Amino acid sequence: MRHADWKVHLAQYLGDIARAPFEPGVNDCALFAAGAVAAMTGLDLAADWRGKYRTLQEGLALLAAAGHSDHTAVAAKHFDEIDPVFGAPGDIAVVNGPEGATLGIFQGAGIYVLTPSQLGLVPMSWAIRAFRVV
Repeated sequence: MRHADWKVHLAQYLGDIARAPFEPGVNDCALFAAGAVAAMTGLDLAADWRGKYRTLQEGLALLAAAGHSDHTAVAAKHFDEIDPVFGAPGDIAVVNGPEGATLGIFQGAGIYVLTPSQLGLVPMSWAIRAFRVV
């Protein structure tokens, strides 16, 4: 459940990682989304994997060993899927990225996503799936 002041926590989290480079196992799309959820709710869905892999392939292998087909499956396990058109601030978005499905966070009319060098913003219309974070 989101904290009463979740918007403040989410804004602080986004500010803290705004210029952090993409780094598998440290700051990748799955950990970015999990960090946002943790900021809003206190629940860290990635606690078991954070810092334990150095490539995206290693991260996917860890997820598979835990019974998840990929990072999107972890979101689907914990949150109700919604039509992306109903994505609201703080909800998880799935967009197509260069490496496949990428997790982001809805914010206003856009979606925050990680780029190779920092936090980026893409149009809300890019979402192909969405999950409601309550």
